Amino acid sequence: MPQPDISVNIADFHADPYSFYAGLRAAGPVHHVEVSAIAYEPTWLVVGYEEARQALSHPALSKDWHGTGNLPGVAPTAANTNMLESDPPQHTRLRRLVAREFTARRIEALRPRVQQITDELLDAMAARPQRSADLVTAVAFPLPMTVICELLGVPDLDRARFSYWSKEVVAPTPGTPNTRAHQQLSVYLGELVEAKEKDPGDDLLGALIRTRDEDGDSLSADELIGMAFLLLIAGHETTVNLVTNGVRALLAHPEQLAALRADYDGLLGGAVEEMLRYEGPVQNATYRYAREDLEIGGRLIPAGATVVVSLAGGDRDPARYADADTFDIRRAPQGHLAFGHGLHYCLGAPLARMEGRIAIRGLLERFPELTEEPGPRAWIGGSLMRGVSRLPVRW
Repeated sequence: MPQPDISVNIADFHADPYSFYAGLRAAGPVHHVEVSAIAYEPTWLVVGYEEARQALSHPALSKDWHGTGNLPGVAPTAANTNMLESDPPQHTRLRRLVAREFTARRIEALRPRVQQITDELLDAMAARPQRSADLVTAVAFPLPMTVICELLGVPDLDRARFSYWSKEVVAPTPGTPNTRAHQQLSVYLGELVEAKEKDPGDDLLGALIRTRDEDGDSLSADELIGMAFLLLIAGHETTVNLVTNGVRALLAHPEQLAALRADYDGLLGGAVEEMLRYEGPVQNATYRYAREDLEIGGRLIPAGATVVVSLAGGDRDPARYADADTFDIRRAPQGHLAFGHGLHYCLGAPLARMEGRIAIRGLLERFPELTEEPGPRAWIGGSLMRGVSRLPVRW
């Protein structure tokens, strides 16, 4: 039988989901739960680290929900024609075509521009006479949004509308299904792809339009829409939360902050990895569906079941990390699950890391007396993303 629904304590869950996952993990790594914060129906939730890695790469767990019946009333759009919602061989094909253009060289070439955008945002923040700002709107959102739009070649994107659609997709307003926002975004991206096909340019989206595999294979119009959807949503939401969660963790641990400020060159890379492990931007991976009976963590998951892998739960598993609830920038957190694992490991992880390192270092260097404003936090709803919708700071 499912566990009791915790939706009556949803505010407590959003403020501290780690205690919830720890309580489950103490009784076992895999549970059948009924938690409206996590899924629409009773779901198998994986909270152990090793079991999470197994589930993230298990061939019997599908990402393709079309025809499963697990998401009743949800109609697919062109935006759903993406890597994250597909399995091999289609996933293999899409990822191969995108990887031909989304290269390490293309990402590294963005470094000067990422630094320039960061400096401009920090300049504007420093010019504020009240010496306070919402870090999300001042830096954490506009930096990755600008970078991903310029990378794809869509500098004229209607960012106010896109921001609304994006947030409704990853964290729908309670009681409001995200299907309308999803459909509107799909139509908008379809118009964008159509315009880019007429004038591709030298950007990533133009390159994806032109790319051909050795056998002549290329992305269809719907696949281009799906790719634009995935890159735009994943390309900025994760970095927003990486920056804000990282800053919150540092400000809450002044001794760690002081150590980082004393040795940026030696500690910044590891500090960002610990931020990703300790409070990563994605709390739970998107749904997986059992194509057949399988066993994970000693539990039999029946065919047709919905499975959610808790990245946050796995990355706080004391069986994997000593003092897992302690934030320690000198830790060696290799193998954390913040960007997933297996076939669906985040293609944009190098870009997110670069943006996180540049933004956090720039912020700390420019504002040596940065503090978080007291008051209740505005947690992002749902359980897909982990972060705050606002982060008031003062210096």
